[in-house]
This record gives sequence, C-alpha cells and structure tokens, in this order.
Amino acid sequence: MADRATLIRGATVITMDRQGDLPRGDVLVRGEQIVEIAPQIHAEGAEVVDASGHIVIPGLINAHMHTWQTALRGLASNWTLLEYFAKMHAGLATVFAPEDLHIATLVGALNQINCGTTTLVDWCHNNPTPAHNDAAIDGLLASGIRAAFFHGTPKPDPKPGEKPFWEVPHPRAEVERLLKAHQGRALLSIHAAVLGPHYSTLDVALHDFAMARELGLIASLHQGGGPARTPDGWLRLQEQGLLGPQINIVHGHALDDAQLQRFCDLGMSFSAAAENEMTQGHGHPLTGRLRQFGRSPSLGADLESVLGGDMLSQARIALGVQRSLDNVAHRQAHGSIPPTSTLTTREALGWVTVEGARMLGQLDRIGTLAAGKQADLVLVRASDLNMQPVHDAVNSVVFQTTLANIDSVMIAGQWKKRDGRLLGVQLAPLLDRLQASGRKITQAMGLA
Repeated sequence: MADRATLIRGATVITMDRQGDLPRGDVLVRGEQIVEIAPQIHAEGAEVVDASGHIVIPGLINAHMHTWQTALRGLASNWTLLEYFAKMHAGLATVFAPEDLHIATLVGALNQINCGTTTLVDWCHNNPTPAHNDAAIDGLLASGIRAAFFHGTPKPDPKPGEKPFWEVPHPRAEVERLLKAHQGRALLSIHAAVLGPHYSTLDVALHDFAMARELGLIASLHQGGGPARTPDGWLRLQEQGLLGPQINIVHGHALDDAQLQRFCDLGMSFSAAAENEMTQGHGHPLTGRLRQFGRSPSLGADLESVLGGDMLSQARIALGVQRSLDNVAHRQAHGSIPPTSTLTTREALGWVTVEGARMLGQLDRIGTLAAGKQADLVLVRASDLNMQPVHDAVNSVVFQTTLANIDSVMIAGQWKKRDGRLLGVQLAPLLDRLQASGRKITQAMGLA
C-alpha cells in the first residue's frame, strides 16, 4: 500500500489550506497520504486519473449524526423536538436489536460516502447492550468510512423501580472496553456522547466530564430543548476545571452570550445542525452568535429520520439562514439592504471541512488538502449541466453541487466511489435488510 501512487491530474483544486486554490492543478497521493499538490506533477509509475472538468475538494465531515435511525428515514419529518423525544427515544428506540443498529449504521455510512462525506461523527445513543455497540461499530468498519464513534446512552422512559436516565452516570467500563477493542484502528476513534448538565443531574455531569478527561476523549453533548435539569451545571463544571477544547456542544441554543463567549475563550467546540434545528423547534443555528466571538461551528446532518444527509446541503442551508438573519437585522437597523453579504461561501465550505476536523482534534490529518495529510478528497464533476459555466469554484461547490455531481470519493488513499458509483458494495441486499428492519421497528410501535 505504501508504494501505491495515484496522480489526480488537471482539476480545479480547492485546498482550504494555506496553499490556496489552484485553477488547474495536480494532486499526488501515495499510500494513505497526499504527498504533493502543484500546478503540474510528474510521477512515473503512478496511476493517472484525468480530472479535467472536475473540482477537487477536501472530504466532507459530518460532525453530528445519529446514524442508527437510517431505517426510519422520513418518519419524523413532521415531528417537533417534543414529539421526537416521545416517539423516538421513549418509543421506537426501545425495540432496536443489535442487527438493526448494524444495518442502519452500515447503510447510513455508505450513503455518507456516496454524498462526499469522508469522516462521520456517529453519535450513537441507542445502545443498551455491548452487542448494540459492537454491531454499530462493525457497520462503520464495513462501510470503509473514517468514523468517530461517540458512545452514548439510551433515553427511554424509566420503568418502576429504575433510575431515570438523567441520574445514571455514563458507563465507563463499556467505554474502556471499546477503547481497548479498537485501539490502533486507522479509520476509527472512540469518544463519549454524554448527557451534559442540560439533560442530567450535577453528579452525573461531573462524573461524565471527569471520565472523558481522564480517558483522553472528546465529550460531546446536546445543549437545549427545554429547561435544564442542572441550571448552574456549566458554572460548577468550570469551577472543577472540566471545560476546555475536549468539550463539544451540539445545538447550544439555550446558552446566553456570556456563556457562549466564556466557552469560546476556553476553546470548546460547537456543532450545529441547521436544517433540523429549525425544523424541530430548537431555534436558529449558533453560526452568527459564534462569529461575533471569532469562532465557527462544525455542521452535522443530525437526523435522517427527518431530512437528507448530504453535507453540502447542510452548508448551504446554514449559510442561507445566517445571511437572512443578518440581512433582516441590517434592514431593521438601517432601513436598507446590506451593501454586501456578511458570510462567504468559503466560510460555509469550511464548516463542513476545516471545522469538523478541528472539532475532532484531527486538523493535522484531515479537513484540508495539503502534503502530509490523509488523502481524504472528493471529485466534483463540474462539467455537468447544472454546474456549467463555473466562474467561481467555491461558489459552485456550495451553491450548485448536488449528489448527482459527486463523481469520486477517496478515503485514506483508497477510492470508495468512482465515476458516480460506490465500489465493492452490493446495495440491493443491504437495502432489503434496511427495509425489513424499518418495517419491524415501525410495526412494533404501531406506526406501520
């Protein structure tokens, strides 16, 4: 593998790195890494891929998705967040067997690759047994995607005599088991999807944050969706020195500006799910509020039970929403349309590349195209009807590109999609299993 070389020739290259863009450039990949990006490269013996008429971009990063819900696509599209809690977590989730998590995660991850995502943050919080965790992780590994498995915990209604989920500390022994079992895997990392002070007691939050710090994990948590269970939880966690770059907040709408600035100063990261946040009633994404403190969010698709999973759509929606908010604010303040846009398409592309890598602490490996980094990249077919003519490659990627234009996807130097087709995958039997799983789950809850 170390000697295998691929020369991607004659593309427009958007690096998102300090090198800048190349209107016409070559990318040389050897083994798992990019070794050179230049206007013209000669590499004897390399496989040459003619990429003229294509735009090369860094692999997209989906920074937050509950992939276990893939078999329930579209089921929750009319639900508010309150309906989702009641019907999904306290209902449908309770009938998932390990094999349901496996097929959902496998097909969901394959779809991410198909859409140009090379790194998936799989936030798995329907995993009542070790077998559920193993089945989900096996699905990620089988897909070939670069994955960060965030081990969460289920959220059913408590049965008589049981503690409610918000009083139960994160199961450290299971996290340690997973860390040991998957140590050294090149395309998989293990982290913790904890409850956080919004959804747990203070004792649980203190336990979970300390656990993540001691194990060297990212602790990711939802913040928002009703009143907090521990209103002073964030202050108490900060007093204990448990906040920092290892903490990732998803959504975050309930945070006030003072909290947000404090968290930015501490280096914490933020992941928004713009389309779903507006659909289910969270509120407007944090994009603009973070920007005033010099920060940007990563983006996630969140729920394929509600919406589609492609990350360029998420970037486009998040950009459009924030521009709209900024435009309205300017008109209210000045009585006129703003003289120029407040946000650029390059910033939006950064949310689904650079910021996702930063959230995972892997910006030295992924998120941009540069010599020495992992060869995670996407070829966008810019010669298609909906793309021509291309006047600005970044604008075209963010505003024109659809799934139909995602020609090829490479992860760690290996092609996972070429000429518009996933490689090494027989989709028909997988989709049959996915459909059977979806029918079983919905029928069990009387929704079929």
